[in-house]
Amino acid sequence: MRSAPTILHLDMDAFYAAAEQAAKPSLRGKAVVVGGLGPRGVVATASYEARRFGVHSAMPMAQARRLAPNAAYLVPRFSLYRSVSERVMELLGRLSPLVEPLSLDEAFVDLEAGGTAHDAATARATGERLRADIRAATGLTGSVGLAGSKMLAKIASEQAKPDGLVLIEPGTERELLAPLTVRTLPGVGPATGEHLRRAGMTTVADLAEAGEDELVRLLGRAHGAALFRMARGHDDRPVVAERDAKSVSVEDTFDVDLHDRVRVRTEVDRLAERCVQRLRAGGHSGRTIVLKVRRYDFSTLTRSETLRGPTDDPAVVREAAGRLLESVDTTGGVRLLGVGVTGLADYTQEDLFAQAAAVLAEPPDAPPADEGPVPPRTEAQAPAAEPGALPDGPQPPPERHWSAGQDVRHTVHGPGWVQGSGVGRVTVRFEVPGSEPGRVRTFRVDDEDLQPSDPLPLVGAAPGDAEQAGGAALPAGRD
Repeated sequence: MRSAPTILHLDMDAFYAAAEQAAKPSLRGKAVVVGGLGPRGVVATASYEARRFGVHSAMPMAQARRLAPNAAYLVPRFSLYRSVSERVMELLGRLSPLVEPLSLDEAFVDLEAGGTAHDAATARATGERLRADIRAATGLTGSVGLAGSKMLAKIASEQAKPDGLVLIEPGTERELLAPLTVRTLPGVGPATGEHLRRAGMTTVADLAEAGEDELVRLLGRAHGAALFRMARGHDDRPVVAERDAKSVSVEDTFDVDLHDRVRVRTEVDRLAERCVQRLRAGGHSGRTIVLKVRRYDFSTLTRSETLRGPTDDPAVVREAAGRLLESVDTTGGVRLLGVGVTGLADYTQEDLFAQAAAVLAEPPDAPPADEGPVPPRTEAQAPAAEPGALPDGPQPPPERHWSAGQDVRHTVHGPGWVQGSGVGRVTVRFEVPGSEPGRVRTFRVDDEDLQPSDPLPLVGAAPGDAEQAGGAALPAGRD
């Protein structure tokens, strides 16, 4: 524990939803829910207006729609959230070399290491300046907690929400913690909380009064001793500038259970490709491939295979995940699939067995790599068409899909976002950050003038875009 509140915890307020409200002027002050929009989607973030209806993170989207049927339901736009997060983390980096990001919207900062605070007065001034800088740079708000430990700084930022600052003076920790529930402390989840409740402990004061021996008896040596220290306000964990990733994984939940084994294998291959993309983006490779399968009855199975050396080869990961799939019974249906890589390293070692398998899998008439392209086949040599295959020649393009909240740009009306789509139509509201609420137009889903677009910055959007999207002289739209 420090004698001065020089550990800062920043938590952006309803980050995804607040970013959407800033980007879409017509949604400011209204209930906004961001997450998966399918039948099995989950809420990622809800605006404070939506939370008044009982909507919260990790809630099934179907339940959220029942609680707040008139809210705006939007798909996440992670490219926007990442760009805002990078700007926020840059501001934190100016305060100290010790910044420990926990997620896109949350981080600890050691102000003492950066020389930006040494007592309560300088820590408070730094926190207030940070909040003002974040608002100016992103248009969003963040809540700041200041204390002598990471645990207390996080508790303080939670008490500061939304858009506030709470500083816990050293020496007041026990008094502040006493009435809080045991779930407030790190490491106390639903199972541990219920175990403690059955033992008659519901508040932090109850834990402190029970004593270390009793908590060790209930929870084991390591967990019990750590919990007793935290209940007394002691937390010596340092702010760590770099947190090494231990694994990389991706997963998808399907709106309808998958029964077709070929389709399941196709989805596993696709997830393996995405996983490798993330792996390479982080400059990593990995030795252990993990497959996760959640079946129709919600039972979840995991299978893993450890390679001889780390790899970032998509073919190796794909083949390993495919082998793991062979050991899983998917007869009843699959609702979720995931592929991950653990045992991360920063170098690769080619998997010779996978390379040999790839060579054996080549068709017998495939030319060596250095012999140029395959000569065109004659009509007699051409393989027979598969039953039900479409005839040769140009095929009609598939119908475009537009998701609620997606960024678009129209050649006449400029930038906007999708409000909804269906029955061959897509409805777009044309507005940009900083403009007045914009007009709504409806188009055919295949309208060539309407194209997907990258997100505009929340602060400093091009004046011409704002003028075009929010101006009164917009041309009439098409029905």
